[in-house]
Amino acid sequence: MISLTINNKPYQLDIDPNTPLLWVLRDHLDLVGTKFGCGLAQCGACTVHLNGEAIRSCVTKVSRAEGQKVVTIEGLSDTGEHPVQKAWLELDVAQCGYCQTGQIMSAAVLLNQNKNPTDKDIDAAMSGNICRCGTYLRIREAIHLAAEIQQKNG
Repeated sequence: MISLTINNKPYQLDIDPNTPLLWVLRDHLDLVGTKFGCGLAQCGACTVHLNGEAIRSCVTKVSRAEGQKVVTIEGLSDTGEHPVQKAWLELDVAQCGYCQTGQIMSAAVLLNQNKNPTDKDIDAAMSGNICRCGTYLRIREAIHLAAEIQQKNG
């Protein structure tokens, strides 16, 4: 049995400890907001938070998450009121949308660690997230807006 805390909910799963966290989230817990992109930790579509850090769930064994705090896009905000989510909607960042949950999760970690990132900070933090539609400029603009929203909200 593996004990997990995902989005502040406890789970007990009888599962192979080598199973990638992504497949546990999607196939066993029906948390399908986290996407499968490449399976090689190269695209960032599967990004979730593990103890506040952005990780690639496609290559992270579920055993690594045992006893840790995992947050998926579903747990970022119950109401969609996280500053990054609000900025994404306000600036209509998503085009096809497939990569956006990973982008949002990476951006949330960046803003947790750096309240006022520069373009260079954003580019560095987001470099592991690929957007096939090329919405990088809107992503950067949304992260700046999210930082402003976050600062206003205290």
